[in-house]
Amino acid sequence: MLDLVIRDAEVVDGSGGPSYRADVGVEGGRITTVLKEGAAAGCLRPVARRVLDAEGLALAPGFVDMHAHSDLALLRDPDHSAKLAQGVTLEVIGQDGLSYAPVDDRTLAEVRAAITGWNGDGSDIDFTWRSVGGYLDRLDHGFGGEGIALNAAYLIPQGTVRMLAVGWEDREATPAELDRMRELVADGMREGAVGMSSGLTYTPGMYAKDAELTELCRVVAAHGGYYCPHHRSYGAGALEAYREMVELTRRAGCPLHLAHATMNFGVNKGKAPELLALLDEALDAGADISLDTYPYTPGCTTLVAMLPSWAGEGGPEAVLARLADEGTAERIRHHMEVVGSDGCHGVPIEWDTIEISGVTDPVLSPYVGRTVRESADARGETPWETARRLLVEDRLGPTILQHVGHEENVRAIMRHRVHTGGSDGILRGEKPHPRAYGTFPHYLGHYVRELGVLSLEECVAHLTARPAARLRLPDRGLVREGYRADLVLFDPATVAAGSTFEAPRTPPTGIPYVVVGGRLAIEDGRRTDVLAGRAVRRTA
Repeated sequence: MLDLVIRDAEVVDGSGGPSYRADVGVEGGRITTVLKEGAAAGCLRPVARRVLDAEGLALAPGFVDMHAHSDLALLRDPDHSAKLAQGVTLEVIGQDGLSYAPVDDRTLAEVRAAITGWNGDGSDIDFTWRSVGGYLDRLDHGFGGEGIALNAAYLIPQGTVRMLAVGWEDREATPAELDRMRELVADGMREGAVGMSSGLTYTPGMYAKDAELTELCRVVAAHGGYYCPHHRSYGAGALEAYREMVELTRRAGCPLHLAHATMNFGVNKGKAPELLALLDEALDAGADISLDTYPYTPGCTTLVAMLPSWAGEGGPEAVLARLADEGTAERIRHHMEVVGSDGCHGVPIEWDTIEISGVTDPVLSPYVGRTVRESADARGETPWETARRLLVEDRLGPTILQHVGHEENVRAIMRHRVHTGGSDGILRGEKPHPRAYGTFPHYLGHYVRELGVLSLEECVAHLTARPAARLRLPDRGLVREGYRADLVLFDPATVAAGSTFEAPRTPPTGIPYVVVGGRLAIEDGRRTDVLAGRAVRRTA
């Protein structure tokens, strides 16, 4: 007798091919039976300890979030409904070049301070690990040895690696430092990482030049991984920044996955076709490239990320010291408002597009949900004075929404042949970006059902088989016999994101069941106590 049978489902199997009606059986965490309706004539239907009636529902592989910031959330929150309720069964973490392994005691303290805006300060986490392997083991252990809410794959964060070997200095690495970085990356890959990420508008990773990145990518490629850069600009110079990554990975012989591949700010309105032409040229020449996007126009990051890179040299305490100095603070303002700093993607900042979405200090919560300009006007001060004060008083903690995207670019990029889905979801803050709680149902409800930008079969392939192929996971991403039983059942007629900018934590609708490792993690739309998620290690 099987553990679970899902009967009369409309199977959208992840291949991109037409859906079909079938019974799907699960045993021991694997799909053991896919009995198509036409082939079932005269056959006994599979029986199981638990049977789900899937009449009117679509059954798909669990969704893969190719760009997640749940590095601490997975250890903090056994529920993790923010992602599970969307049908996500695998997240790729360690993004944007900054995360919590590999570290030593010094860099752990520094990285915790640097990305407080993404994940909180980690004061509620027992940081028992220092290596990539140790972190993955900690994910496996989860809560009381039972595991975590869903599966997670890890990218080695290049900025953290540079922090370990070079520090926060804006200079080229010495030969000895480069050798140490190579060794750290190789160790992380051997311990199970799927690749390496960079945040090339975030310090200290952005201080690395092409030659250094190329050498590290060669190590990643030698171990079967891929490079996932948040590249140097999504604004002025965006095309050049994309081209830099394509050429860099070509020289290194390393597969490339472009993180949150957007074309933002007024200078890039309507320019997505130019990006796609660049990628098509490289793909047609044999390059191994993929990308992810979230289906929204605003972006989300930290307020401190807007500062010019020179202001970040030396780490968080040095940044705070520069902000406290009147002359240096004025220089920072000039670079942001007049020049267009590298932190602002080469575009002079427009404070009415910068909305505070979260703060660390609750005393500052009245600023949340308002643009910097709105708060400044209310206080009778300049936007820079407001921003500077927030950075100092919240110790670089504020997160922001950037209202700088373009719908035509979003739609064009999501149609591309190498597109995958990634939420880039930051879960903390009073008003986080709704993409953290709504990316995957928003694809299905808005862009498939309402707008028809993608067919249902195309969209599911983008969110399942295609990312599994990038991750080199041969038994995930399809509804097929022998594959892992990570599955989602949803109603194509009603699935929708509930999250909005006004109420960003509202759960989605139309996703009654989510299966992780063959066990029901979401049942009748409610979270169960199942903790079947584990670290997913690179195997090839």
